[in-house]
Amino acid sequence: MNAIDLEIFRQVYASIAEEMGATLMRAAFSPNIKERRDYSCAIFDASGEMVEQAAHIPVHLGSTPMSVAAALEFMGAAWPADHHVILNDPFAGGTHLPDITLVSPVCDRDGVIRFYVANRAHHADVGGITPGSLPLSRSIDEEGIRLGPTVWGPDVEEAICQASRTPVERRGDLRAQLAANRRGALRLTEWLERPNFLAAAAALQDYSEQFMRDVLAELPAGSWEFADVMDDDGLGTVDLPIRCRLTLRDGSATVDFAGSAAQTAGPINVPRAVTVSAVYYAFRCLAPSELPSNAGYMRCIEVLTEPGTLLDARAPAAVAVGNTETSQRVADVVFGALAHAVPDRIGAASCGSMNNVLVGGIDSRSGRAYAYYETLAGGAGAGPGWVGESAVHTHMTNTLNTPIEALEHAYPFRVTRYQVRRGSGGVGNFAGGDGIVREYAFDSPATVTLMTERRRHAPWGLQGGGSGACGRNVLLRGGAEIELDAKVTFDVIAGDRVVVETPGGGGYGGPDG
Repeated sequence: MNAIDLEIFRQVYASIAEEMGATLMRAAFSPNIKERRDYSCAIFDASGEMVEQAAHIPVHLGSTPMSVAAALEFMGAAWPADHHVILNDPFAGGTHLPDITLVSPVCDRDGVIRFYVANRAHHADVGGITPGSLPLSRSIDEEGIRLGPTVWGPDVEEAICQASRTPVERRGDLRAQLAANRRGALRLTEWLERPNFLAAAAALQDYSEQFMRDVLAELPAGSWEFADVMDDDGLGTVDLPIRCRLTLRDGSATVDFAGSAAQTAGPINVPRAVTVSAVYYAFRCLAPSELPSNAGYMRCIEVLTEPGTLLDARAPAAVAVGNTETSQRVADVVFGALAHAVPDRIGAASCGSMNNVLVGGIDSRSGRAYAYYETLAGGAGAGPGWVGESAVHTHMTNTLNTPIEALEHAYPFRVTRYQVRRGSGGVGNFAGGDGIVREYAFDSPATVTLMTERRRHAPWGLQGGGSGACGRNVLLRGGAEIELDAKVTFDVIAGDRVVVETPGGGGYGGPDG
């Protein structure tokens, strides 16, 4: 297939995935999906290999193929065209329970499955012991409803809605996911009769593989190591190490996480799917934007994990915030190893936390329960030739800011301060980006959960650059300023304020160059 046709088909596949996302966003009920766009969409071939993904959430897109594989194994060869498979089990290719994945077949006019479309969306509450379903849990059973691959039906939809504190919102978001897959299926069937459309899927995967092999072949051969730590697991265990050994050779890469911490009691464990996703993301950043994001480039990268560890947890391990926090540290250590291999291409550590904020209670305006979730931006790391961006989501998250107006319209609390945290970026010849300060004011009782990292260990600088500032969580009550743990659930009363100061990015190079 010539290069022009291949690029045309690549853009067709990408536009279909993006249109799926637009449908999901516009039809969703929750601000987390509608405003923050905490979802991802992708297209897979008949064997379950990714053909194209939209530019959505990195931690979703590298792990969704494992959920699609679990769905295919569950359905077998005889998958009816009108059946959709829904799942959120982290131990079946998922990430954490709020991320619900929907997989649908796409058939030609003879009823033969030619593609699958899939989307994953973060639901603001799926049950569990605290509002928002990212609790300080000791077991996944405390985190909400858990579904292995299951055929979508009214009973399944009802079970999810009843498990949630906000059933109306859940039903709306679930049906938005169904609408997104139907839109993707419609667009793909419109193209199925076009010459070379099916062949282009395999050609794009092969092209992507060769593209990434060429990228890796330009890197020096050898092995490099790097290590970092998680601040804590929320239940008293601190400084959990994450170690990687990177080996580059003959257009391929191996990342070995031997020696990383054993799975822990708190909810920062991750299933293997999340670890793999973070590694794929880091290598995708090495390649030019022209690289098609599909299964092809993933063939060049081997990821080694040890079952029963922090990075390959076994059920029933608690995993609620491993997807948001531990994934960031996995990316950090891979970039750290790459910085030894190609120091002129890799930047310092970014914020290193998604800074999760969850609020739940009873809305006095309606008398109904509510559950709110958002992640907060931080500073990006500086690098060789660039300063770090301030107040941005980095690495494994690609979500947007929740507009204050949308938040205050939907929920019974207010944002009274929202600003760049000046001076929080690391110093250097190129300075790290600054984090943010976000302050919430409560006029009625609520339950608040903060799940954050980089509160004890700062984002590191490179080549003599300084570290970014650690983050900070504070409760303001009755004139007192109470320091909060990095991972904490607590009740607020009328008049309380909660302040989250997010970390800055590391600096690059000594101040004198």
